[in-house]
Amino acid sequence: MISIRNICKVFDGKAGSTHALRDVSIEVADGDVYGIIGISGAGKSTLVRCVNMLERPTSGSILVDGTDVCTLSGAALREYRHRTAMIFQGFGLLAQKTALENVCFPLRSGLGRMPEGAREKGIELLDRVGLADKADSYPAQLSGGQKQRVAIARALACDPTTILCDEATSALDPASTIQVLDLLDRINRETGVTMLVITHSMEVVERICKHVSVLVNGQVVEQGITEEVFANPQHSVTRALLGRGDWNA
Repeated sequence: MISIRNICKVFDGKAGSTHALRDVSIEVADGDVYGIIGISGAGKSTLVRCVNMLERPTSGSILVDGTDVCTLSGAALREYRHRTAMIFQGFGLLAQKTALENVCFPLRSGLGRMPEGAREKGIELLDRVGLADKADSYPAQLSGGQKQRVAIARALACDPTTILCDEATSALDPASTIQVLDLLDRINRETGVTMLVITHSMEVVERICKHVSVLVNGQVVEQGITEEVFANPQHSVTRALLGRGDWNA
């Protein structure tokens, strides 16, 4: 269970303070695929960076299986991040390493060397995402969809309990987007891993997310079961995202 409670995030700058998140509360059940949707600047990426503690909230708490991760530091924080994988819009692959080496990288980074069995696990994960034949290929030799599937295999390397997807399909063409979303859906069903999906696309949410929250200017304006929110949107931004309203309303 991920329980985001009254999270606020304020960035202070020379021009003043920016309130990126305002009293955000979201409950994500174990094994859920939960969508966080909003237009650019809504606070989506800031929220996901708070969940994995790349940004520390200004106030509020984030409970993961009963532990407030906002209080973690040192080894406990590293262990938490080890179990909380991220998939990025820009793939984040190391250009000078093969697909297999990229998948195995999280396994060796903590030890400074490749542990026994890492190569076999890497091959198994590449096979799981349909890319076992690309093990020795470099990122420049892969399509966008293949790069993202390598990134998904890498995210699975440390057997995470949670995967955070930050606009994971935004850089992909429609066909590759469907392939990646179907892969994420299958991984969720097979492993029970919890997924938090950050996106600006209603089509992404509709295809794989069981629940959704809509962010506007750092605030949750609507949330619930995806089918119910889509069938009866209450907020003007939700209606506009669904193509049923005017952005200027």
